[in-house]
Amino acid sequence: MRQNPSFTLADVTEMRRVLDASPWATIMSAGPEGLVASHYAVLLDESRDDLTIVAHVGRPDDLIHGLGDRELLVVFQGPHGYISPGWYGDVQAVPTWNYVAVHLSGIPEILSPEENLEVLDRLVDRFEGRMPEPRRMWERPNDESFVQRLAAGTVGFRLTPTRVVAKRKLSQNKAADTVETVIAELEGSGPYAQPDLAREMRRAHEALAEGRR
Repeated sequence: MRQNPSFTLADVTEMRRVLDASPWATIMSAGPEGLVASHYAVLLDESRDDLTIVAHVGRPDDLIHGLGDRELLVVFQGPHGYISPGWYGDVQAVPTWNYVAVHLSGIPEILSPEENLEVLDRLVDRFEGRMPEPRRMWERPNDESFVQRLAAGTVGFRLTPTRVVAKRKLSQNKAADTVETVIAELEGSGPYAQPDLAREMRRAHEALAEGRR
């Protein structure tokens, strides 16, 4: 991802927030037969306060990615959306796309079966916790043999990134009144309304304004 100083996201707390809010990630590696990409839910390592993540892949994705031997690139995509040039007023402009993305790279550590089970348990709790009647991993009709059998078909890993590239392209190069117009359009009912992106833009520009005070 090409970086631009105006759009750089360097705050670890903000990056952690993006990762936590956007756990569906793309996992990429370069193997003997070329580039490979997989898609899995990824969690922050709750025992750390950095950008260490934990996840799993299904077998044989571990072999495809050379898990534990080769570098992985894990891409998190936050809120994003189309920005019409018409929202800028009667000025020369072209369409663009606003977005938030975080790229983490490094060689992962393979988790033990016990650690992998803990991560799988956390993963289920994370998403089932929002359901009115959650189906936890260890609750009936599941039994231990069923859970152990499914877990054996996965390989867990922990990745402490050695390289981080994060970008928050949210119209930081536009005048304040233009930013407000863009946010209003994203909050509206038009074909490109994207309220999550509007909230992200407002958060970023309020932080910029605070930093100038």
